[in-house]
Order: sequence, then C-alpha cells, then structure tokens
Amino acid sequence: MRRDTFLKSLAALVATGGLPLSALANANLKMMIPANPGGGWDSTGRALGKALQEAGVAATVSYDNKGGAAGALGLAQFVSASKGDPNAIMVMGAVMLGGIITGKPPVSLSQATPLARLTSEYNVFVLPADSPFKTMKDVVEQMKKDPGSVKWGGGSRGSTEHVAAAMIAREAGVDAAKINYVPFRGGGEATAAILGGNVTIGGSGYSEFQAYIESGKMRAIGVTSDARLKGINVPTLKEQGINVVIGNWRGVYGAGGITPEQRKALTEMIVKATKTKAWAESLQKNGWTPALMAGAEFEKFVDDEFASLRAVMVKAGMI
Repeated sequence: MRRDTFLKSLAALVATGGLPLSALANANLKMMIPANPGGGWDSTGRALGKALQEAGVAATVSYDNKGGAAGALGLAQFVSASKGDPNAIMVMGAVMLGGIITGKPPVSLSQATPLARLTSEYNVFVLPADSPFKTMKDVVEQMKKDPGSVKWGGGSRGSTEHVAAAMIAREAGVDAAKINYVPFRGGGEATAAILGGNVTIGGSGYSEFQAYIESGKMRAIGVTSDARLKGINVPTLKEQGINVVIGNWRGVYGAGGITPEQRKALTEMIVKATKTKAWAESLQKNGWTPALMAGAEFEKFVDDEFASLRAVMVKAGMI
C-alpha cells in the first residue's frame, strides 16, 4: 500500500473513532500562522513545529502564513479549508481577540477548536536610535500637543500594543480616537518601519526587538508589565507614572468539527511538545514566559479574555 493511501486510511479510521490520533504521529501536521513572517505568531508557530517533531508526535510540519486583519484572514482560511481535519492547527492569541472585537469579521473563534495556551509576554515600546525623543515622557508630551504627530507602529488594529497605545493616551488625557496608529501585518514590517523612521514609536513583544535593542539600533523606553522584567533593564510604564499594564499571550487551536477524541489527542501532542529541549530553548531565546493551559480551562480562559479585553477597549475609547 502506498504511504499516502495508508495515511488516508488511518485518517478515516480516526475520523470515525476507530483509532486514537496518536496513530497519526507520523503524518504531516499543517499549521496556519495568521500573520506574515517575522512576527511573534510566526516565531511561536515554527518553534512549536520544531518541538512537535522533537517530541516524536509529528514527522513533518508544514506552515502557511496568511497575515492581515489581526489574524482574521488566516482564521477565515483555516475555518473554511480545515474543517474536520485532525492534522490542522492554528497559532492564535490575544491579538486575534482584539482584532475580532474591533473588526467584527464574518468568522469567529467558535468555528475552531481551542487546544492550549502556550506562552505569555509583555509588550515593549521602542524608539529608533536617532529619535529626537529619549523617554516615554517625551512621547506623551508631544502627543498631548498634537496627537496625530506621533505615529504608533505595531501589529494589526486591536493588537495588545494598539490597546496599550490607546490606554497611554487616555491616561495622558488625550482622546484615544485621535491617536495615529499604523498597523502592520507582521513583526518584520513593523521593525523595518521603526528602523527606517517611518513611525515615531513602535510596540511589540520584547523578543521581536531584542537584537535591535541590544545592538543600539532601538531604544527601549517602557514595558507594559506590572514590574520590571527579569534580566531586562527597561522601566515599566507604571514606574513612569503611566498606569497601564497589559499582557500578551499565544496559544493553539485545532480545526472545527473534530471529535472530542481528536481534540484530546492533539492537546496531548502539544503538551508533550512543550516538555522538549527544543521548546525550552525557544522560551529562553525569545524571553517567553511559559503559560501552559489546556482543555476546558483554556476554553474558559479565552471566553473570559474576550470579555475583559472588550471592557478595556471600551474604557480606552477604542470601541
């Protein structure tokens, strides 16, 4: 029997409950990354793929990058193309929730299957090295004078850095609707815009800017954490008199229409991947905080996050 025919037969057995998904450990996993290359979702997805292979639960992992609309374009493609596919997974996170709240796309996360949260991370705001501004106070003072003159660069509208920028504006007494926010489809685009001076200030996860901060090409002026991050000498917004704390997190969903058994097996595969050396190295390299949460607990967490994020965005004047 040909390999592809054999795998199709196994998939059919799994779909009918005849075999556990672990029988498909040698099949190809298809990962949707709903962002352009170079950003946090991209690095998370590829790190997870490597860990899944090291854990022995996937022979190969293929990647499909589809950026735009805070992940909604990738979500729409994932929902339509992967329904019932036990080998399909998608990276997602807080940014996607914010995008769904602000953009109101025709697809929703309820059309996919929650599997696990992987990491948490706080945003850092940076300036290009040659910026005339030196501190967050300088940026805020300029925003007070002329909100539109300060270009905030970051992920899609509704991303955690967009929400943080709106919260900073509100704290400064500036109408959040007047901030000049420039969204990008991926971390690579945002980084290029910051380095090129096309935006005044940029925000993202520390890991995306780390190399440029350490090389002196960017100046980190504030993080959105409650306390300074371990090993990172960057002041929090709070200690600068700006009462803004907001975190980011990333997780994984499976396709809609898979069986409870398939969902359980996929979740177990992901949990196993997070115990590998490859995943531990990725956490350390990128400065990610492990935040594993799986199953029904993760599903409830996402529902609660939707509600709390919506409340924050309403308070910040974004919706």
